[in-house]
Amino acid sequence: MNRFPRVMGMRSGYDPVDVDALIERIEATLGRGSRDVEPVTADDVRHATFRAKRGGYQETAVDFALEAFVVALETKARSPVRLAMTEPTGEMLREQWFETQAARVERVGFRPGRMGTGYNEDEVDAFLDRIVATLRGTTDYPVTAKEVREAKFSTVLLRSGYLIADVDTFLAGIADVLEQRG
Repeated sequence: MNRFPRVMGMRSGYDPVDVDALIERIEATLGRGSRDVEPVTADDVRHATFRAKRGGYQETAVDFALEAFVVALETKARSPVRLAMTEPTGEMLREQWFETQAARVERVGFRPGRMGTGYNEDEVDAFLDRIVATLRGTTDYPVTAKEVREAKFSTVLLRSGYLIADVDTFLAGIADVLEQRG
């Protein structure tokens, strides 16, 4: 079972076996899943480390989910009766992760183009707006990972545009995120 998006290509991510074992312990502590595993504390989750594995889970997705689980574990420790209203579900974590990615797109800042050449800022900004709407699920015309990978922008001369390498690198990462959106 894939609990989190996987890294693409030859890159390494968190070892799914390690992550799934920790999640199983978290779920048992929160009162879901098997009772035959050792309970875990919020501090255990904060200090967890994972081996690297090619094709593993995306670190950002796992880290974000673990932050939510830390809150749930701390809430349980303070008031176990109210846990059912505050514990994160898999779908809630997934949607929070995509919201975090949308906020990341909104906050991105690119360096100015060099030697008077860069991508047209208005075109890039409009495309980023479409990506944000796609990540939030608020558009009838979502952008696909393929469209992001194949995006082309006009270059501007003699006035500042966005540094081409910055935009291309950022969009490659966002394409990976959009593949997980499905």
